[in-house]
Amino acid sequence: MSDRRSFLKSAGLAALSLPLMSFDQTQTWTLEPLQMPFNDPEAYWNMIRKQFPLKEGQTYFNNGTMGPTPGYTIDVMINHMLHWNKEAATIDYKNGSGPELLSGYFPYQELREQLGQLINCDFKEISITQNATFGMNYVGMGLDLMEGDELLNTNQEHGGGFGAWQTLAKRKGCIYKQAVMPMPANDPQQIFEAVFNAVTPRTKVIAIPHMISVYGTIMPVKAICQEAKRRGIFTVLDGAQCVGHIDVDVKDIGCDAYYSSLHKWLLAPPGSGLLYINEEVVNTIWSTIASYNWDNQEDHGFRLMQNGTGNPAQIAGYAAALEFYNEIGHQRWTNRIKELGVYLRNGLKEMRHVNIHSSTNESMAAGITTYAVNGFTGPELQRTLWERERLQPRSVGKELLRHSVHIYNSKAEIDKALQVIESLA
Repeated sequence: MSDRRSFLKSAGLAALSLPLMSFDQTQTWTLEPLQMPFNDPEAYWNMIRKQFPLKEGQTYFNNGTMGPTPGYTIDVMINHMLHWNKEAATIDYKNGSGPELLSGYFPYQELREQLGQLINCDFKEISITQNATFGMNYVGMGLDLMEGDELLNTNQEHGGGFGAWQTLAKRKGCIYKQAVMPMPANDPQQIFEAVFNAVTPRTKVIAIPHMISVYGTIMPVKAICQEAKRRGIFTVLDGAQCVGHIDVDVKDIGCDAYYSSLHKWLLAPPGSGLLYINEEVVNTIWSTIASYNWDNQEDHGFRLMQNGTGNPAQIAGYAAALEFYNEIGHQRWTNRIKELGVYLRNGLKEMRHVNIHSSTNESMAAGITTYAVNGFTGPELQRTLWERERLQPRSVGKELLRHSVHIYNSKAEIDKALQVIESLA
C-alpha cells in the first residue's frame, strides 16, 4: 500500500511539473468567417468545420452525448478566465462587476433574454441551470406532491429524465408509472395513445422527452400537452436533445415546464443548461436550492437559479455559444442537421443487414439515427468504425449504435461510415 501511495504521489508531482498546454495560439477564432456568403453550401460547411479544434482525419459522431465546443467559444472562456484573474484586484464586487468574479448569484438578464428568444418565452420564465438533470430536479422537487399522486414517464427515458420522479415516489409515496412506447415509433397517434392509456384520474404529472435520447424520436408533445392541460395534469418536457437541434417553441407546445442541456446540440460549453417554467404555474414551484432570492416573486426564473458560487468563464462561454449559433442562423443550422440525418438514414435503408431502430418517419427524426447490424454488437460496431476510418459514433446497450450528425460533419464522412457498414453484410 505504501508503494502505491508513493507512486501516486510522485505521478501527481510529475504532472504538476509539466508545462501547461495552452490553446492554439497560432489561430485567432472570430465570428467573421461565419459571415461568408452562402452561395456554395458545401464550401460554407467546410469552412464551418474549420471553426472547431477537432483533429483532422478523425470524425466525431457522438453529439447526442456532448457537442464539441467551437474555437470562438473556447477563446472567449480562456480570455475571460485569464483577464479576470489578472484583474482580480480591480473588481468591485458590490458595485456592478461581481459577475466577472463568480457566477451563481446574478440574474444574467441579457443571456436569459437571448435564451427566451431561442425557445419563445419571457426571460423571467427562464432559469440558467447546469444541465437537463438539474432542470428536472428543480421542477420535481419543487412541486407539492402527495402520497398516492401518479407520476408518468415513458419506458425510454434518460436517467436524467426519470431519477427525480422515482425519488419522489420513494420519498413521498407517489406512484411511479411508465408508458410503453412503440418501437420503432413511426406514428404520432400510437405514442399519444400509449401515454394516455397509462393516465388515470390520479395522474398529476406527465414527464416525457421531447426527443427520445436513445432513438432520436421526436414525440407529439404539443398534442400530449394540450390533452394533459384539458385534464389538469402538469407537463414537464425533457428537451436535452432538442434545443439547437430542432424547432422548440414552448408557447406553441403548451407545456408547463421544459428543460434542456445546451452542451449538446447548441454546442455550448459543459454546464450550460436552461429551465423554462410557464409564468402561469411557476409560483406553485418551490425553490430547490435556496439562497438570497429564494422567495423572489418578481423574477421567478432568477429565484430558481440562484444556486451559489459557480464559474463566470463558463457563463461567458455560454453567451459566446449563442453568438456563434445566431451568426449562422437557426434555420440554416437546424436544416443542415436534418439534411445530414436524412442522408445517413437513406444510405442505411438500402442495406438489408441493417435494422434501423429510430423513426423512419422523417417528420419524427432529425440528427440522431440508431441502428443495429446483423451479427455485430454495438461495441463491436463502434470499434470497427474507429479502427477502419477513425469514425466515432456511440454504442448503446448491447446491439445498437447511435449515430449523431451535426454542422461540423460532412456527407463525405457519412459516406465513409456507410461504406464500412456495407462491408459488414
